Amino acid sequence: MELILIKDVEKLGYADDLVNVRPGYGLNFLLPQGYAVVKNDSSLAQRAGRIKSREKKEAKLLEQFNEISSRLQSSTVKIGAKVGTTGKIFGSVSPYHIAEAIKNQLQVEVDRRKIKIVEGEVKQLGNYTAEIGLGASHKVNVTFEVVAE
Repeated sequence: MELILIKDVEKLGYADDLVNVRPGYGLNFLLPQGYAVVKNDSSLAQRAGRIKSREKKEAKLLEQFNEISSRLQSSTVKIGAKVGTTGKIFGSVSPYHIAEAIKNQLQVEVDRRKIKIVEGEVKQLGNYTAEIGLGASHKVNVTFEVVAE
């Protein structure tokens, strides 16, 4: 079943992508939730218009993306965590903590759902890397340091 995505769907695609999914997934989840529409002539024409307008917006936003990405890459974000005697953190550092630290230290709003920690779970003190998605094709690697509070 061929569909056009209206919204970003994790592990499937971004808005305005053409996707081929199984009929059950399309009919029971994507269409009722409003994530996609059936591919036909009118929906293809609407998609072309949305893509054209988005490209104009992205051309304007490209300069802002470059400035934000340079600020994120050039600095190390420090995240404080409570630590036991062995150097292990109580709990773990999540994308929420990274987004809050970036917001407080660099004054940049980042969607926590677009943050992916490269090393997996962070449960020790040290330096780590996270990948932040600023848009469909703009990703930035940010280093962050977990320090004891």
